[in-house]
Parts: sequence; structure tokens; C-alpha cells
Amino acid sequence: MILPTSQLQRFFYSHYFFGGLRQATGVLLPALVLSGVFGWHAGGFVAAVGAACVAILDQPGGPRRYGINGMFAALCLGSATTFLTGLASSHVLAVWLAVPALCFGFSMLTVYGKHGGLLGFACLLIMTLTLRTPLTPADVLEHTLTSFLGGAFYLLYSAAAHRLLWHREEQQALSVALFATADYIAARARFYDIHQDLDDSYRHLIRRQALMTEAHQAARDMVLREQPRGTVAHADRLRQGLLNLFVDMINLLDSMVATHTDYATLRRALPDSDILLFVRDAMMKLAANVAGLALNVARNRRHRVRNSVKAELRALEFELQQLREGGMPQSDPELYALLVQVLRRLRNMTRQVDRMADHSVNPVPQETDPVRARQTLDRFLTRQKWRADLLTRNLNRRSAHFRYALRVAVAALLAMVVGALLAHTPLVSALDPGMAGHGYWIVLTVLIIMKPGFALTRQRNGWRLTGTLIGCGLSLLLFALVRNPLAYLLILVACSVLGYSLVQVNYTLSAVFNTLFVLLVFHFLAPGSNAVVGERLADTVIGSILALTCSYILPSWERNTLDELARALRAANQAFLQAGLDHVRACRAARAAGAADAPEPGEADVRWRLARKNVHIAFSNFASAFYRMMDEPVSRQRHVPELNRLLIQNHTLASQIAAVIPHLALIDDEPEGIRQALAATRDALAGRPASPPNVIETEGDYATLAYPLRQMIKAARRIEEEMRALEAPPERPPAARARTAG
Repeated sequence: MILPTSQLQRFFYSHYFFGGLRQATGVLLPALVLSGVFGWHAGGFVAAVGAACVAILDQPGGPRRYGINGMFAALCLGSATTFLTGLASSHVLAVWLAVPALCFGFSMLTVYGKHGGLLGFACLLIMTLTLRTPLTPADVLEHTLTSFLGGAFYLLYSAAAHRLLWHREEQQALSVALFATADYIAARARFYDIHQDLDDSYRHLIRRQALMTEAHQAARDMVLREQPRGTVAHADRLRQGLLNLFVDMINLLDSMVATHTDYATLRRALPDSDILLFVRDAMMKLAANVAGLALNVARNRRHRVRNSVKAELRALEFELQQLREGGMPQSDPELYALLVQVLRRLRNMTRQVDRMADHSVNPVPQETDPVRARQTLDRFLTRQKWRADLLTRNLNRRSAHFRYALRVAVAALLAMVVGALLAHTPLVSALDPGMAGHGYWIVLTVLIIMKPGFALTRQRNGWRLTGTLIGCGLSLLLFALVRNPLAYLLILVACSVLGYSLVQVNYTLSAVFNTLFVLLVFHFLAPGSNAVVGERLADTVIGSILALTCSYILPSWERNTLDELARALRAANQAFLQAGLDHVRACRAARAAGAADAPEPGEADVRWRLARKNVHIAFSNFASAFYRMMDEPVSRQRHVPELNRLLIQNHTLASQIAAVIPHLALIDDEPEGIRQALAATRDALAGRPASPPNVIETEGDYATLAYPLRQMIKAARRIEEEMRALEAPPERPPAARARTAG
């Protein structure tokens, strides 16, 4: 029996730790060389800041081409920001005008998505750290050049590291996606455990699916970006192996998504049967197999992971035989067909996992034309467009990005006011003169905490405060127990690595290590003084209060975006169903042309898979926004029950479509009842009156279609009802969080 992979193993073999190590090394090297070799401490700090600005765009798990372009943009824009801030730093009025203006402008870059937000934050970081010391006009050019060289070093260093270690980066991105898939399978297994609450299981599943979708997209952008070219080179074989594993993982996901059923009915119909127990155990074993495979991929090991599910499959076969002898196929044909289908899917999943294990050991060469394969797979990649008109169209009060940029500018201005007041307060200056010199920490805290959404800002605020408090406490303990400068240096490097590595994994721990890192840096600059610890904590508390307070200025509540996301999800399901029916017609046309064993038509199959990917992304966007709304004040929540039901029904609909289409593709023509069921589903999704059939055929193989078709009609009609309910104002306050999927 394979034990569950520990979170520590996942982390230390993931691209998060690998990327954090790369970032920390690239940022610290300029500082260590300039300070340790040449004794130029000020220049080392400036170069490290320039490198840190570029490192922010060097995120693990994303498309490498966008990473290089983003780092180059950060280098150029960050250097320009350093120059402008340096010129303004020696003039009080210029600083008070430049900082809010730059905060507004760079915060507007969130219109370009995640990469735009990272670029804006990188420039705001270098702006804030440039304010640390006022510069004379004669020093500005030297400061800017030093920062530029530090950033240029990091860009070249990162490009060289990618050139040498590209295979490890892709392996680690794929490993994270495989771990997320294993977690999703385990979440699915909870539904077959009668001791698990169904509502809790749904909430857990939806969150796991959202995380898995994000991990799959990151792996897709990494693995599909550089595809095999059909040569016999070693690099081509490595790419082929990763591509095979990725395709196998997506096929396994397809089998998983199509396993959705009425679990409440199963529990009522089979309360004392061992069938549900066997299904749960089989899925947990498959999850453990996939997790073990993910760990092997991350470790670059090539031995098979084996956790046999033969015992569970044979036990299921025996139980079904008992039900068959008891007359269930005649008394309840739909339930029996459903159980048979569950068994078939478990067998299919087992074959998929075994195939993945085989491909991890011995990558097989591709059988298709590599040029054609690249053209097809390119359509699944994420595209990033930087259009100027997108920025100008959002320069209005209705835009959530505009409102966020305005909040950031106001918060930064207030942080500067508080910093100035503290600097000129006699009592503060007498008790702790360092508070006046570290006022920029308040601005930096505000910029780190504030996010476009209220819930994200409040969440980040709590994490930041907790991490800073723990970090300050650990630093005092460290300074009291350790006196060795070499030990301080080693801990500083370790804190830098972990601080970068944990940003996307656990922000609280990242804040702990970043706090330790900063305090160790200042301890080297001013040994023997622990006043900086209190200053750090005080500035963080002040910045957190300002960030949370300013979040109420023209806030962008998630409820304002959920209607649009719900419409996008319904449209994605409509497109998914239509692409599936087109795929069915293409398969039937190929067989009618005389090729009885002809492969599935390529273009229709690609469109069907693209539509499926789009459904997963639309569902992830809607679910994430819904859960963010549930973290906002109750008074700002709207239509919670309706949105919760939409979440569940859209998930049900997509799962049943994924289950129905492959079966329809295997039959030459569907009978009238099945045809009416499909038409009723399309009509309901389009907002037209739906007329479900009185009877859906259950003879022979049609029995496997009857249940999912009924669920499709039911889900589509409920989606339309809930969408109409969203257009009306809520009649009562939002339901309590404990009674919803939040």
C-alpha cells in the first residue's frame, strides 16, 4: 500500500521550491558580490532591488516565453520608475505628486490579468524602495544604472537557468498538475463514503476542481509550448515523454468528470451494500497511484508505482452479479445500468493510470505528424494580449480596475501622511529615531496587501499580520540565542529561498520568512540593536489598518461580477454540448462512409476537447468568485442560494454531457426519446420552453444513457430558473454561510 505523499515532499520537489531557489539565488548574488567582494554595500542593495523587481515576473509554472517578455518589460519599466522616483525623491512636492500617480498607473495594469498585475507590483516595489534614501540629481543616474544592471543580471541568469534546466521545470509543473489530479480523485471518492456529508463533499470537490484547473493550465502552457519535432534527439524524447503523460492525465480527468451521479439516490438505494465502499477504496488507491507517479516525475525517477485495485474491481463484479441474480435489471434498470457504468469507468481509469505509469518509464514515439500535432495543440495554449485600448476603455468609474487603482493611490497617499506625521512627532522621534527613516515600510505594506477584491485584501491582511508577528518573535529569539554572523548569513539565505518559494503555497509562512530576511539584513547593517523589530511590526500594523480601511473606498464587490461569470459558464456548457453533438455526427458520418473502424474525425474531436477545457476554466472562474463573495461582509452578498445552486447544476450538467457524448458517438442513430431529451436540454439552456420526453428508451445499451439524459434536462432547466432569479432583487438577506456552499 502506498502511503499518501506528504505535503513536505510535494513542496520540496515542486516548481515552487525550485523557482524560489532560482529567484533567491539571482537576487542575492549581485548583493553578495558587490558587498562581499567589492565592499560596496549600498550598490549591492540597489542591484538586489533591481534583480528583485525582475524576479517577480519569473513565476514558476507559467509559459516561459511570457516569463522572458515579462522580465524584460519589468527591467525596462522598473529602470524608468527608478529614474523618475530618484529625481522626485529630493523634492518634497514632487514625491507627494509622483507616488500616488505611479501607484494609480501601475495598478491599472491589472487589466492585463495576472502578468499585468505582477508587472505593476514589480514597478511599485522598486518605486517604494527607491524612496528609502533621497537622491541628489547627480546620484540618480548611478542609482538607476546599478539597478538596471542588477535586473539585467537576473534576466540573463534566469534565461540561462531555463536553457539548462528546461526539462526539470516542465517535469515539476506536470508533477504539480498530477498531484492536483490525485487530490481531485480523492475528493470524488468522498461521495461514495456514507459517513461523509454530501454538501461538505461538494464544497470540497469544487475547490479541488478549481485548483486542479489552474494547475492543469499551468502544465499545459509549459508542456505544450515546446512540443516534440519528430526527431530522435534526446531532448525530443524527453518532450515526448512529458507530452504523453500530459495527454494521459487529461484523458484520466475526462473519465473522472464523467463519473458524476446522484449520490443521494445511491446511498438511499444501497444503504447496506458494500458496493459504495469498494468504489471508494478503488478510487483512493488510484489517487495514491497518481500521487506516487507525480512524485516520481518530480524526482525524475523512472520506476513504476503499483497499487493494485484488482481486488476492489472483482468485489464489485461479484456484487453486481448478486444484484443481477436478484432481478435488479428488471426492477430498476436505470440504477443497475448506473452501477455497471461506474464499474466500467473504474476499469477505464485503472487502464489510464497504468498507461501513465508505462509512459513514465518508457516514452513511446508519437504516431502523428509532428507539424500537424503542434498546430492542433497550439490551440489549447493561453494567449496574452497587451492592447492599449484595453487600458483606455477601463479609465472610468464603472471599471473595477479603475476603482482598484484609485484605492491604491489613496492608500499610498495616506501611508505617506502617516509616515510624515510619525517622523515629525517629537515623542516618536525621541523613543525611536528609526521610525522616521523607515516610513516607506508603511507604503510597502499597503501595496503588498491591497488586492482588487475586498475578500482577497482582507485575507492577505490577516496572513501578512500573522506572518509578521511570528517573524518578529522568531527574530528576537534568534538574536538572543545566536551570535555567529556566519549562521546569520546562512539563515538569511534560507529565509530568502523559502520566502520566494512559499508565496503561492502558504502566504503566512512566506511572510514569516520574508520578515526574518528583512530583519537579518538590517541586523547586519546595525548589529546589536533590536529596535528595528518593533519598527517592522508597528509599520506593518499601521499599513494593514490603512489597507483594510481603504478597501471600502469604491469597493469592487464580487457580487457585481458573478452574473456575468454565470452567463459565461452557461454559454460554455452550451458550446460544450453543441461541440459534442458535432463530434457525434462526425463519427457517424465517418462510419457511414464505409470505414467501419475509422478513427474519430480529428477536427471535431479537437473542438470537443477545446470546449471541454473552456467549461473547466469557466467553472473555475465562477466557483472562485463565488467563494470570494462568501468571504465578504454578509451585507454585501447577494443571491447566495441561487448562485450556490447554479454552481452545483452547472457542474452536474458538464459531467453528464461528458458521460453522454462518448456513448452517442458509438451508436448509429438515437431513438426518439433520446433525441427529444437532447433537444429539451438545448432549449432549456437557450431559454426556450423545453419539452422533455415522456419516456427515454432503456433497452440494451440505451439504459446507460437514460439516467444522464434525465439529469441533463433537470440541470439545464434549473440553470435557466436560477438565471432568471438572478435578474430579480433578493427578497431576503443572504443565507448564513454554514447553509451554503461557502
